[in-house]
Amino acid sequence: MPAQPQIRDDRQEQGMVVRRVLVAVLAVFLLTGLVAARAWFLQVEDHRHFSTLSEQNRIRLMPVAPTRGLIFDRNGEVLAENRPSYQLVVTPEEVEDMASTLARLRELITISETDLKRFEKTLRHKKPFDAVPLKFNLTDAEVARFAANRPRFTGVEVSARLLRHYPHGGHGVHALGYVGRINERELARVDAVNYRATTHIGKVGIERYYEKRLHGQVGYRKVEVDAQGRVLRELDRKPAVPGEDIQLTLDLGLQRLAEQALGDYDGSVVALDPRTGEVLAFVSMPTFDPNPFVSGISREDYLALVSARGRPMFNRALSGQYPPGSTIKPFMALAGLEYGLVDPDEEFFAGPYYQLPNNDHRYRDWKKYGHGWVDLDKAIAQSCDVYFYDLAHRMGIDRMHAFLGRFGLGRKTGIDLPGEVSGLLPSRDWKRRTRNLPWYPGETLIAGIGQGYMLATPLQMAAATAVLANRGEPVRPRLLAEAVPAEEGTPAIELRRESLWGEAVEAMENVVHASYGTARRIAEGMDYHMAGKTGTAQVFGLGQDEEYDEEAIAERLRDHALFVGFAPVDDPRIAVAVVVENGGSGSSVAAPIAREVIDYWMQRHGNDDRESA
Repeated sequence: MPAQPQIRDDRQEQGMVVRRVLVAVLAVFLLTGLVAARAWFLQVEDHRHFSTLSEQNRIRLMPVAPTRGLIFDRNGEVLAENRPSYQLVVTPEEVEDMASTLARLRELITISETDLKRFEKTLRHKKPFDAVPLKFNLTDAEVARFAANRPRFTGVEVSARLLRHYPHGGHGVHALGYVGRINERELARVDAVNYRATTHIGKVGIERYYEKRLHGQVGYRKVEVDAQGRVLRELDRKPAVPGEDIQLTLDLGLQRLAEQALGDYDGSVVALDPRTGEVLAFVSMPTFDPNPFVSGISREDYLALVSARGRPMFNRALSGQYPPGSTIKPFMALAGLEYGLVDPDEEFFAGPYYQLPNNDHRYRDWKKYGHGWVDLDKAIAQSCDVYFYDLAHRMGIDRMHAFLGRFGLGRKTGIDLPGEVSGLLPSRDWKRRTRNLPWYPGETLIAGIGQGYMLATPLQMAAATAVLANRGEPVRPRLLAEAVPAEEGTPAIELRRESLWGEAVEAMENVVHASYGTARRIAEGMDYHMAGKTGTAQVFGLGQDEEYDEEAIAERLRDHALFVGFAPVDDPRIAVAVVVENGGSGSSVAAPIAREVIDYWMQRHGNDDRESA
């Protein structure tokens, strides 16, 4: 039986169509409403935000680097300045054939492989319309040659900028320091906003220590740019605030003389005004020219400098640690007087060596046959080792450590320079803590003449000598000329009798002016009185029965020559410490250098009114 055909229900189909139309219309209205709401939100509710973003795409703030502050010596001599420097810059999008352009430029201007590598590296991080430096520090001749051929080089220009320059080269560089190109690590420790336009930063020395003062505050240019970021016009400008100029206590003339006095020797000279702590000379030799570091020293030149004889970049005055040798003896004498262990007038027989009880080891004197009968004055003036062996044995390392520490030995002076080291003032606790060994009596004897573990920097020696010159008043060495508040927590050294200072100072005066003093030769023609102490520090130890023969020893193993002193004795105006590496004798090598330095200062400032600290 055939199937019956289904009958169409027009009403049902019509209702379905109507429902679908209604759903579609409702969906359209909902979507239209959402679009309208979003448009209202973007154009009305969030108008200010998007307007600002749009404006930022058109208007930009471009940082302007501040001019770095100048540095002067105490007499107004410029030590660090800013000079116009010309550089060759290339705008990549304007250059049709970069390889050909670079090749033709090298025919006119000396462009090294290092310059090319730096240019290519910078090129990868810049936009095509940014000008990229190709060669820094163009000479006048190079600028002139390029100017004559300028039409041949589309997209290449010579631009001028201020660059740090040190007019006196290496003189005083270990105090002054230098600037160099800023790196990511340095950017992380400064205010990134203030350094947005800065390309250089202080690397070492005063340039680094006073970086914030020298740098200044960044400025801004408000410019209009196109969609690609090209500058169309300048709308406004906020000028940068230049860095502060600062004046140092260094005397450039004295600095030059002290460097010259060291001659071909490696070593250090530090001169202070004991009344104020002002650093008058800060010498570390050999020295080096800081100017190549400003625009970027080549790897080859840097490696040559690092490996050069004498390590020119090593700051001996601040970080060189030397056994103070016999220059410690006036301080030891004061300790003996303070603890009541010696009587200034009591004589002691000083033979050629000293022995501890029940010990057959002989601690030899520098004088082969000994000094005979000596009192405190002659023990210092003649630098008698045996006298101070005995004093050190009776004093003990604990009291020695406590007393010498009051003069700043074994700790940083706090000078306004980065990189200072603390030296070493040994003690029982120090040896147990660092070497897990006991302290031996023989080590006390060696420490009593400034040898063994004991180490001090030339700066520490000068500062301790200044305290002695001041009869106990502490000083904090400083290079900034402006007055600074006195450091708290550094009390004056008070002895049980004020007259004890005179005993030590008089003996130091006799080192120079008495017929039996070790530095008597430098007193000839001196029209003022100086107090001083010679010293000789061993670089290596001698065996029990060995003798020191300077001629038979390699130069690098010869004794260091030292001298500390101050003048005038009654009203000290300068305190000096001299270390001459492998110089041999303190009396014949270091003392004459100190005499030259003090002569220079006394001739120019011997009659100055006393300044307040």
